[in-house]
Amino acid sequence: MSLLSIFNLLIRSQAKNSLVIATLPLIILTVGCSSLTQSSQPSTSSRNAIAASLTPTPKQLDKNKILVGQGTLPPQNLAKSQTCIQENPFDESVKFALQASNLAQTARSKEQWDEVARLWLQAVAWMQAVPANSPKRVFAEKKVIEYMRYLAYSQQQAARSGSISQFPSFESQTLDQQLQLYLSYLSTVGKPDILIVGSSRALQGVDPAQMQQALAKKGYQNLRIFNFGVNGATAQVVDYILRKVLTPEQLPKLIIWADGVRAFNSGRIDRTHEAIMASQAHQKIAAGIRPQLAKTEPNFQTKCYQLPQPCKPKDNSKFQFEISNFIKNNPSNFTRLSANNADSNYQNLFYRPSEFNRAATLVSLDAIEANGFLPLSIRFNPNTYYQQKPYVSGSYDGDYRAFNLGGKQATAFDSVVAFVRSNQIQLVFVNLPLTDDYLDGVRWSAEVEFQEQMQQLSQEYGFIFIDLSEKALTQYNYFADPSHLNRYGASIVAQTIVANPSIPWPRVR
Repeated sequence: MSLLSIFNLLIRSQAKNSLVIATLPLIILTVGCSSLTQSSQPSTSSRNAIAASLTPTPKQLDKNKILVGQGTLPPQNLAKSQTCIQENPFDESVKFALQASNLAQTARSKEQWDEVARLWLQAVAWMQAVPANSPKRVFAEKKVIEYMRYLAYSQQQAARSGSISQFPSFESQTLDQQLQLYLSYLSTVGKPDILIVGSSRALQGVDPAQMQQALAKKGYQNLRIFNFGVNGATAQVVDYILRKVLTPEQLPKLIIWADGVRAFNSGRIDRTHEAIMASQAHQKIAAGIRPQLAKTEPNFQTKCYQLPQPCKPKDNSKFQFEISNFIKNNPSNFTRLSANNADSNYQNLFYRPSEFNRAATLVSLDAIEANGFLPLSIRFNPNTYYQQKPYVSGSYDGDYRAFNLGGKQATAFDSVVAFVRSNQIQLVFVNLPLTDDYLDGVRWSAEVEFQEQMQQLSQEYGFIFIDLSEKALTQYNYFADPSHLNRYGASIVAQTIVANPSIPWPRVR
């Protein structure tokens, strides 16, 4: 697992409980080079030896040469890094944090934001390395949490600064992001064993990780599951993604379509599908060109990074560095911090969140996890929810406008059923739960008609239909709003789906 992957997992833990990170034990991180040129591919043992011998210390990092692609450190400096040197983790962390903060002010390209992220990664690692018995430990734990927010933000900026696939937009932000993520997933992990599709109700409502764990308990080990939910996806959009955007080779042998009646109403205005049809990306698709990732990795210059390692102090009197002494002696004044007039940035790092990071704390598509799932911790409370948003009854809900379960959406569903059958893909349709607060007379009538039709079609076409509209899954604390599940409901739904005995789960050979 890569270092960034490790910290992504920690960020997810922070979303569950901000105190988790603060109490994590010291993370043992390896030291090495970020990349090797394609012309030279040494063995694993050789790479480890090279990494150990070419590791620069933070003192050797040139502030004027911290952008990717500006060369490696001179040989004379590399030689000095072979000896274990006792460093003050707190001070080393601050040095990297300053570099990251300074670079973030001017970063524009994907490469520059990647470098910002790498600097924050090192700042986090060094701050986490502050000894447990140090008087600085409590303060350092808070800084770890703060720095990880900066790390997450810089990763988001890097992702926004350039697309790997270089494919034009479908005029759907979620589809663009999910497609790029799925293509990267295919390249990195391989084809999933199970693919979840649907609208935002699927994106937020079925947790692949929880499903994987539940399946493992039943003896289905190491199954890969990806959630390809897309905001606003109707039956037409799902049909388009499965048949036009992706290839049969990119699809697994089991697809779980998790959604509900709104996606099948042909009387509604299908804005997402209309936007896709008018997009430049669709023009490419119509011309027979499908999105794909680059075939080969680009040639990178070798660049090495220093992360904390266990080291026995040779002289405890030298453990304290100039920055620590300066902070101790001047607690209220951080002037003269550096020759680069970085004192204002330094104060920001210690006393208040910087302006550029505030957007990172907002719930958005940036919170989508590596498996495509969007976890939301919000719990629906009608007493407070409708203080922020007006109540809309089913009679005035555009998703139920001119309700009709036939027409174009039914045609799209038939197309999906025929497609999966011809490609020997098992289809499972899951009718996700809704709150009783949402199901007024109009919506409930549509829900009943939809359930009856899907039961009939499942027997006729041979797909599996699972109805999760029972009362046990409609508790308010399982929902983020009246019709979308939160992460707690998504976990229960995943486990409930796995418990269904009618699904022929794949096995990894």
